[in-house]
Amino acid sequence: MRDWRRVSIGELLILEYGKPLPENARDGQGFPVYGSNGIVGFHSQALVKGPGVVVGRKGSSGVVTFSEGDFSPIDTAFYVSIKDPSDMGMEFTYCLLANAKLTELTTQTGVPGLSRSRAYEARVTVPPLPVQEQIVEIIGAVDDQITALDAESEAMHAVLRRRRADLITDDSVEAVRAEHAFDFSTGVRRTPDRATGPYMTPYLRSANVGYGTLDLSDVLEMNYDPAEREKFGLRYGDVLVSEGSASANAVGMPAMWRDELAAPVCTQMTLLRLRALEGVCIPEFVFHWSMWAYESRAFLDVAGGTNIKHISAKRSKGMAVRLPSLDRQREMAVELDAMESALEATRAESARLRGVRAGLLSGLLDRTIDIESAELEV
Repeated sequence: MRDWRRVSIGELLILEYGKPLPENARDGQGFPVYGSNGIVGFHSQALVKGPGVVVGRKGSSGVVTFSEGDFSPIDTAFYVSIKDPSDMGMEFTYCLLANAKLTELTTQTGVPGLSRSRAYEARVTVPPLPVQEQIVEIIGAVDDQITALDAESEAMHAVLRRRRADLITDDSVEAVRAEHAFDFSTGVRRTPDRATGPYMTPYLRSANVGYGTLDLSDVLEMNYDPAEREKFGLRYGDVLVSEGSASANAVGMPAMWRDELAAPVCTQMTLLRLRALEGVCIPEFVFHWSMWAYESRAFLDVAGGTNIKHISAKRSKGMAVRLPSLDRQREMAVELDAMESALEATRAESARLRGVRAGLLSGLLDRTIDIESAELEV
């Protein structure tokens, strides 16, 4: 039996090139088609017998995914062949490569890419086959927990969307034009003269708005004079809606502002700002209505443009809003917010377990975590 050994990836594996299989050539049935970051479709014929490992080559380069059955990797990905299958199983190969930090070996010129030569040079630690099997079993137990949580999250999300749609589209409630429920505003255009000035102010743009969330890791600044700060400054509870010029999937994507940054913070023209009209509706209702309008593609339905879709305040103002009483809005918000919180808690636990998995796998492979102890924990 071989002992633990330190070798290069190139001594163990061959990274084979995937084959072109454009979206319009896939029939949507049968076997999974893998790109650089996981499944991108399905096709009735498979290129590779499973189980197998796929490594991103272009785009999400270095990302490692596992297929339990037969599959087809496209030309943005490698698939793995083991030089000596008696020495190492495919499940352990997945663990080994997932721990090898291949994403750190990618080149950043043009489209990020992973070369076979750089991957082959990376060194990894390989234990004896019985230990490999123990590691696979331990990591598999954690993976099972993550899979169960992800399935629960998907089910909870589907229930939340259905319930939100039922509440927002209740036809027993009178419909009004959106402009009679919400105050609409767009931000200012980014121009060279705003790049400097005495009133440099953080502002949000479409890139900062995700599906119900804000990404504040890259907030830019430009000059807003005091009057503009007053006019375009965000208030707690404002709902930001992406006009969607980046892609059709971004059209109408909403998030709520909750004073995550110190005021003043303003908006660029690529965002619509929806604000609850006092005495008419509450911010939480604006948010859930906007989420429904995105999820149901109601925002997309009123978007203008041919190749590049985007929504405007003018078009959005004419959308129908079934506007219940303030008390009913509060009841709806309590129910939907509770469902959102439960969903986020489940997703957070899944994310936590992914972190545990990564640390556990690293510790098992560098022998800082004892295998017997790990087996008792999971």
